Amino acid sequence: MDYRSVGFWFDSIAEAEDGFRPRPALAEDATVDVAIVGAGLTGLWTAYYLQEADPSLRILLLERDVAGFGASGRNGGWCSALFPWSASALAARYGRDAAVAQRQAMVDTVDEVGRVVAAAGVDCDYVRGGTVTFARDRVQLAAARAEFAESEEFGVDRVTLAGTETVRGRYGVPDAVAATITPACARVHPGKLVRGIARAVERRGAVIAEQTEVLGWRDGVVRVRAAGVERTVTAGTVVNATEGYGSQLGQVGRRILPLYSLMIATEPLSDAVWERIGIEHGQTFADFRHLIVYGQRTADNRIAFGGRGARYHLGSAIHPSYDRSPRVRDHLVRTLGELFPAAAGVRITHHWGGPLGVPRDWHAAVGLDRDAREAWAGGYVGDGLSTTNLAGRTLADLIAGRRTDLTALPWVGHRSPRWEPEPLRFLGANAGLVAMEGADLEERATGRPSLVARAMAPLTGH
Repeated sequence: MDYRSVGFWFDSIAEAEDGFRPRPALAEDATVDVAIVGAGLTGLWTAYYLQEADPSLRILLLERDVAGFGASGRNGGWCSALFPWSASALAARYGRDAAVAQRQAMVDTVDEVGRVVAAAGVDCDYVRGGTVTFARDRVQLAAARAEFAESEEFGVDRVTLAGTETVRGRYGVPDAVAATITPACARVHPGKLVRGIARAVERRGAVIAEQTEVLGWRDGVVRVRAAGVERTVTAGTVVNATEGYGSQLGQVGRRILPLYSLMIATEPLSDAVWERIGIEHGQTFADFRHLIVYGQRTADNRIAFGGRGARYHLGSAIHPSYDRSPRVRDHLVRTLGELFPAAAGVRITHHWGGPLGVPRDWHAAVGLDRDAREAWAGGYVGDGLSTTNLAGRTLADLIAGRRTDLTALPWVGHRSPRWEPEPLRFLGANAGLVAMEGADLEERATGRPSLVARAMAPLTGH
């Protein structure tokens, strides 16, 4: 395929000019110390930190397409401290100390990514400018205040709450009544990041076999198909780093649900337009609606803007035709113009998307079953760009048998329940999406917190 069609991030990097020539497929059976299924950010960060700990390790990454083909190369470019569960939810489940440790680890990860890309010479437009989340009505204002209060209670993220006068004086969001400003987030170009880390681990001796489809694994033996031939990889540890694409494998199946998130990118905007919008380089932005939207100002002065709303497909199906939706594209264009009127009517140059991984309890996890010779990480629910780095560091410690602060975090060893069989999974997942859209309409009409959102909370991770 033409890998430039993956989206703006792939289309805008130097490799696009060379036609994205894939790396060689696996040509023979192999025996390695660690076999990693998937050459996205989870797999690549795991390889990177394993190499840091022991440069002699034989590491093989098995990728069905090309490195970064999945969510790692399609996301919104937020290197943030976001984790699917809030600090309050983590505290209720694991206790306050564990919740603070998990949150602090996520905040530290933002800086760790910046440190590594600088040290490895990966130019991925990393700028730590924070996130601005706008509250645009009374209900969203309550959500903003709750986020600020949680920050004060747990003392990790240190969110600032800006009032109406400050927000309207600085940003071109005319109906904003407040905004939270969260410092622990950096803008990155995810295509440059994932492809750059792939080159970094190769320079250190890891092998990335692209165009190599994993058929399954058991007890350290991985079956693959490459160039039409089935081959075997024997490994001391197999790392499942497939995220949403794991739903296509028997080892994962109903443990993950592939939910599509779609994006648009505008043409480069003039300095005059950006002055009216107010978003600076390095800043990411969103608002407090239920049907999530997210955006950034790219290094070349575009708006990259995305959101949920694409439906879940029966049987956890994944197909290139699902990467774009005229309905969702129109929704994103309309929403962007409503949020920033200065951006209304600008030319849209790219539209793309892909599946992210959602576990049944919306709880990301990392772990190792030494007896089964299997490690895993994923279930990031769209918060994976930086969480993958924390996962890679943690997996490296687990595989090496080291007890560290990372291996003691509460997400280590968590196992989510399986999603319901079809058609219940199809009905529930799509009901949740429709409900979140309806919840936003309900709150705008009533000025009160949505009863629909409250009723659907068990299906949406809240």
